[in-house]
Amino acid sequence: MQASRAYAHALRKIGVLSTEELASIELGLDQIAEKALVSPDFLNDDDAEDVHHFVEKQLIALLGDVGRKLHSGRSRNEQIATDLRLYVRESIDQLCASLAELLETLLARAEQAEDAVMPAYTHLQRAEPVLVVHWLLAYVEMFMRDVERLQDCRKRVNLCPLGSGAVAGSTLVLDRDAMAADLGFDAPTANSIDAASDRDFVVEYVNVLALLGVHLSRWAEEMILFSTREFGFIELPEAFSTGSSAMPQKKNPDFLELTRGKAGRILGDATALQIALKGLPLAYNKDLQETQEPLFDASETMLALVPLTADWLKKAELDLARMQSATESGFMNAFAAATYLTEKGVPFRLAHEQIGQAVQLCLKKGCELKDLSLRELRQIGPAFDEEFYSCLTVESVLAIHDVPGGTAPARVKQALAEARQKISIMRGLAHAHA
Repeated sequence: MQASRAYAHALRKIGVLSTEELASIELGLDQIAEKALVSPDFLNDDDAEDVHHFVEKQLIALLGDVGRKLHSGRSRNEQIATDLRLYVRESIDQLCASLAELLETLLARAEQAEDAVMPAYTHLQRAEPVLVVHWLLAYVEMFMRDVERLQDCRKRVNLCPLGSGAVAGSTLVLDRDAMAADLGFDAPTANSIDAASDRDFVVEYVNVLALLGVHLSRWAEEMILFSTREFGFIELPEAFSTGSSAMPQKKNPDFLELTRGKAGRILGDATALQIALKGLPLAYNKDLQETQEPLFDASETMLALVPLTADWLKKAELDLARMQSATESGFMNAFAAATYLTEKGVPFRLAHEQIGQAVQLCLKKGCELKDLSLRELRQIGPAFDEEFYSCLTVESVLAIHDVPGGTAPARVKQALAEARQKISIMRGLAHAHA
């Protein structure tokens, strides 16, 4: 409807339509759109070849020969290309707005955590303590990159194919710049052959969705792990979980598991698109019809998934006390201890070895590094002194990571403020495109 309206205005400018005929066509398009909204069965027309033919049929039924004029100099190929660009652009704008809400939710949860601490993991083994805020900001960074990719993709989407004809360009001298402006495009497409057959913007968009799906799947997997009794960091929200049909004690992470599953589905859509395109000569081929289903599936899946993810995050409960407790054992201060020796002039490799020996001694004794006596430590290396014990506290371990991007409290506070500013800018862009 939008593209047909813009095209009708272009026909009026070159005299193909009169002012009265343009008004009739615009009124007819409005009536068709309203009827489709009120009565979806109206769209069931076995005689219509596709949606474009359907609209033309309805206009002719309403207006007679005036309705037939709208297709002057126009091809279905350029209509399809234009409609797909309008669809992808609107989907990007909706998704960016939803991701901004998700990012706001992550920031809100981060601020609620205040100075709470948790273990960070490498190889799924406890590594070092970090602020819970720092952990949540890792996901903020991940999803902000997805927004940036969508915004960058939008630049290549936002070109108007109208006026390209079937392959060689329209036979009418249309004002393509005016049509592009009417539809909110930045400019017309540059080449009529490419315009009819280009689906790069579809591939790029769905590949961005596939990577977003991977990020959501990684997030979901960590939430599943952290919600198990073995971790106990997260209490699953009831509204997003189900019980077992056999075991009364179970609360299953249904939404999180479905999120992982949806990621695989979108990755499949991205693969299907490239396979459909890989052997096509220029320009339009009917194979391109097969690019629409994976596009719609991936887009609609993600448009539903992101708002649900934000809702899940709002309702999930973090057990901050248990997270803190998990940092107090397991030698998560060992790297800080090696750093302490390095600051005393011990080469890092030797410091690493000496702390490793201290850990082995603790394992034999069933204690932590802080429980070893200074005499026992000095048997391992002469650089140990009373200051060693103060470097083992969680506060000290956090403080030594005082670099941009590190988990030192001052750095995390700064990162939180910077993330809020970036998200505010993203929200502004989303609002401008709405």
